[in-house]
Amino acid sequence: MKYIDEYRNPELVHKLADEIAATVTRKWHIMEICGGQTHAIMKYNLIELLPEEITLIHGPGCPVCVTPVEKIDRALAIAYSDKTILTSFGDMMRVPGSESDLLKARSEGCDIRMVYSPLDAVDIATANPHMSVIFFAIGFETTAPANALALLKATRLNISNFFLLASPVLVPPAIHTILSAKDTNIDGLLAPGHVCAVTGSEDYIRISEQFRIPVAITGFEPVDILKGILATVRMLENGINELTNCYRRSVRKNGNIHALKTMYEVFEICDMRWRGIGLIRGSGLSIKEKYSAFDAEKKFDFSTTYRHDPGICIAGAVLSGRLRPSDCPAFARACTPENPLGAPMVSSEGACAAYYKYSS
Repeated sequence: MKYIDEYRNPELVHKLADEIAATVTRKWHIMEICGGQTHAIMKYNLIELLPEEITLIHGPGCPVCVTPVEKIDRALAIAYSDKTILTSFGDMMRVPGSESDLLKARSEGCDIRMVYSPLDAVDIATANPHMSVIFFAIGFETTAPANALALLKATRLNISNFFLLASPVLVPPAIHTILSAKDTNIDGLLAPGHVCAVTGSEDYIRISEQFRIPVAITGFEPVDILKGILATVRMLENGINELTNCYRRSVRKNGNIHALKTMYEVFEICDMRWRGIGLIRGSGLSIKEKYSAFDAEKKFDFSTTYRHDPGICIAGAVLSGRLRPSDCPAFARACTPENPLGAPMVSSEGACAAYYKYSS
């Protein structure tokens, strides 16, 4: 298929791998930020194609994985409340809270429904006027505009029984946190193409300038990723610290202005706790006061507090690139997709799930 097959072309993949090998002269550590990139790297076995000088580090780019435990506990508290319908994307269903998950709650009789879009939740609210319908709004800058659009639609249609349990997060502050750590060994970054398609490239230009590190915006197919690695290696080898856009078919400098306008009409920047990483200043989005009538945090009374993942789980170290999933003593033993201890083993973008599926 056009726009897919050409980015999976084996000849071009091997040609790019050969160019990387011919360019590199020393060891470099490159972090791919997005979990979708991590899965493509594992699925297409790209690590085996790269020269031994290149080490890929997996980043925090899995929105399901970084959703804090207390938010899941709040979603569960809502689900167990009377006259509520909780809606969520499917990959949140098995993410463990402190004691349970949404799938288990549904098996116990809670009305929890998987949807493909937050707009589906608005339709459910319209069809069930005597129920409170809550959409569990997680995600990065890619999904936040759609969450905002759903709230605006509910406002326009005067739907008073629709609410958002909002937990959107912003990628750049997390990258700042990781690069600011004393033990960081990241030499270059592959920036997330889908996020940049919404936000544009300015945030990553600033990251490149502040941390004096090369950044390549790239996509999610093998050719995309290898082009990004090649561009990063070339910059590293030549002492160049700047941003290059290797995903021009989707990313423009200013991003999607309409999507950003919609997002910031509804949400404002706040501090947010990332599962396994901790509190990151200015890394989240909360519902503005003018739309507080749609805020599930204000509609429902919560007593949940911050909780950690199980002690054996190293999800935080995996999400911040300090360790690989295979370094975890529970990986593929106590922790499997059927019995996940941490969110990265559940999500379709989680690094642990990618390692389990493609290398275990």
